[in-house]
Amino acid sequence: MEGETVAFFADQVNLNSLVQNVVYASGTVGAIFVVVGLLLIDAGTTRRKSLFNSTIEKVMGFFLGFTTYYFIGFGFWAAQYYIMVDATLMDSLKDWWIGGAMLNALAQNVDPAVFPGLNTFQIFVFFLACFAGIVNILFHFAVSERMKASAYYVFAIVAAVASSVVSWITWGSVGPLTNAGFHDFFGVGFVYLFPAGMALVMVPMLSARPGVFEPHPRVPGYYAPSIGLAAVGLLTIFAGLPMVIMSCLFFVDPEALAISITMADTSVGVAINNYALAWAGGAVSGTIIAYATRKYAYLLLGPLAGYVSGASGFDVYLPWQMFLVALGAPVIAYLVYEFTFKRRFDEHKLTPLFIGAGSYGLIMLGLFKAGTPRGGYFGIEEGAYAFQHGQISLVMQLAGIVVCVGAGVVTALVTAMVLKATIGLKVSDEDMAEGLDSLRWGVETDVVTKEDLPRA
Repeated sequence: MEGETVAFFADQVNLNSLVQNVVYASGTVGAIFVVVGLLLIDAGTTRRKSLFNSTIEKVMGFFLGFTTYYFIGFGFWAAQYYIMVDATLMDSLKDWWIGGAMLNALAQNVDPAVFPGLNTFQIFVFFLACFAGIVNILFHFAVSERMKASAYYVFAIVAAVASSVVSWITWGSVGPLTNAGFHDFFGVGFVYLFPAGMALVMVPMLSARPGVFEPHPRVPGYYAPSIGLAAVGLLTIFAGLPMVIMSCLFFVDPEALAISITMADTSVGVAINNYALAWAGGAVSGTIIAYATRKYAYLLLGPLAGYVSGASGFDVYLPWQMFLVALGAPVIAYLVYEFTFKRRFDEHKLTPLFIGAGSYGLIMLGLFKAGTPRGGYFGIEEGAYAFQHGQISLVMQLAGIVVCVGAGVVTALVTAMVLKATIGLKVSDEDMAEGLDSLRWGVETDVVTKEDLPRA
């Protein structure tokens, strides 16, 4: 009512809360750097005649997932904290959809007894919406040039919702699988394994790209336009992720004690150094494999494999342990890459990196750090959500892998079944050979490609 006095709660907007807000807001910046890095990798490795189409589909897929997350996604993830205090999933969805009370409230007008740290949670919507979009970019790497744009955009919306449900189950403090013992500091399960599970289903349903496995009448080979640009994308991702790591920590009294989102004991310095050594270990092994096989791909896959293998445990590894685990990750990626390539499985990013190195990392975490206390929520001393009541175990790590990959498989199977019966899935072989830039957008390359040269 006009003239009504609005309560003001200074604890919601004090200096301490502002510092935390800045930390978490920086995580959104880091996530956007990851998006830029992924687009640079795509720009450096996608066939020139379909490059614009591939890039713009990834961008639009990102924003479809991002928007969907604002409408419904965050309510799923936040539900774990509602359920912890005897509220319900529906309560969380009502509060955190785009028109919900908590998403639209001014923090200083909300009693901390009702919802403490509201600004932080609101910033986290933006943060996690970025990752809902990143899931779609990653999935597009598996279906680029081969899936109809309309079908991909439907997948982007469905995947944003499904990955949000998986994040509630597997990532955070007190989600069902997390509280039971599954440990995943960085969201490897819902960000990486989930889209890789979708790729396992979709790649066999779609035609291989012309020129990938053998010469095509119109495409003598699949030629990457700029591997150097892809390397710049790799380093852009490296630059952005430290800010994301900071957003996977809680800062609690006294002062700014860091504990991981999984409630494990950690520190900012150890988590950041584990991140650095994961990249370094992967780079060392990847370089050895690349020079031994004379295949440049492992110069890019190596550092990424090391990072993915360590991401689930940046909070709990000791730095020397992290380096050793990362050294082994490119070997796993190499074995998966070569196995799938020989079987003409036209997907060479998600499968070796996520199914291979990601699963390897989760398993090694269950072996190296078995028995490490984690789970529950700080300040709770007894009951199902008691602080650090659970322990890391190999069994729960395996269960988490099955749930995340399985969720991707089921999501893709159901969505593909509907799309095949309605709008269709596949780009024709003729269109792929012609190149989607000219067919869809009238965009022509500014250079003569190998495909345009006269044949001997």
